[in-house]
Amino acid sequence: QLQLVESGGGLVQPGGSLTLSCTASGGGLNSRAVGWFRQAPGSGREGVSCTNSNGRSTSYAPSVKGRFTIYRDTAKNTVYLRMNNLKPEDTAVYYCAAALSLDYSGSYFPTESEYEFWGQGTQVTVSS
Repeated sequence: QLQLVESGGGLVQPGGSLTLSCTASGGGLNSRAVGWFRQAPGSGREGVSCTNSNGRSTSYAPSVKGRFTIYRDTAKNTVYLRMNNLKPEDTAVYYCAAALSLDYSGSYFPTESEYEFWGQGTQVTVSS
């Protein structure tokens, strides 16, 4: 059973940066499709960024494009979300998710239901 753990959240001022990490136990993240989602208070969960199983396709929500970067460190079996120029509206609990057999390419952004495994989330608060 794949278990995901997010880390790296915290409190940051507007314009600041954070890097979130998603690590796995009970299996690997290499060669898996991985997505980052977030949920703000009173809102539904939204997709932020995703990468396909070979890492050659990445997608971003319009609200974070140009500010966030998703990338893998295969040696560490970890997927990261680098977040720059953070805004108060980025405040949310951030979740990583992984799929065992999802395969896609291009700009496709998988839905929540396409990921089988989820972490518990890490809080990101952007405030002065």
